[in-house]
Amino acid sequence: MPVWLSVTLLAALAVLGLWGMRHGWRSRERRTAALVPSLPVLPDAPGAPVTDAIEAVYVSSTRAGDWLDRVVAHDLGVRSPARVRVHADGVAVTRTGARDLWVPAAALTAVGTTSGQAGKFVGRDGLVVLTWVPDPTTGTALDTALHVRHDAERGTLLDAARALVAAPTDTDAAPPAREEQA
Repeated sequence: MPVWLSVTLLAALAVLGLWGMRHGWRSRERRTAALVPSLPVLPDAPGAPVTDAIEAVYVSSTRAGDWLDRVVAHDLGVRSPARVRVHADGVAVTRTGARDLWVPAAALTAVGTTSGQAGKFVGRDGLVVLTWVPDPTTGTALDTALHVRHDAERGTLLDAARALVAAPTDTDAAPPAREEQA
């Protein structure tokens, strides 16, 4: 087979592969937009800051409990450098190259750590995970993972975010509806 034909076939396969990846990403974006139709907007007055800005990497957001089911709607699938600040009314994640994220205190259901999530694995409890429900109409909970750059600040972020998790006021209330995972 002539060299030019081999090069042409390889280039065509590369273009086809890139097209397939783009098509897959767009399909996932449409599917996850149905799960998370809207995100809370960062308020003009987010409350008094509880922490200083903490350098981190926004890793990804996945459906709660499924560390591989990445949500890509609303730029939630874009890994990016971030500055995280806990306020009295929620957690602000200011990202470079992607839409900023606001996690209202009322939407926050749990705060914890994990060793990895779609897009990043760092070892023992290296990621801070915020579990929250961005749109109460769907009830779909998300796990948002952040990799704090400086280990000394991880505890500060965990303690401040855990303080925002509201204690349940009615023990008989039904938990929020969650999307069944296959």
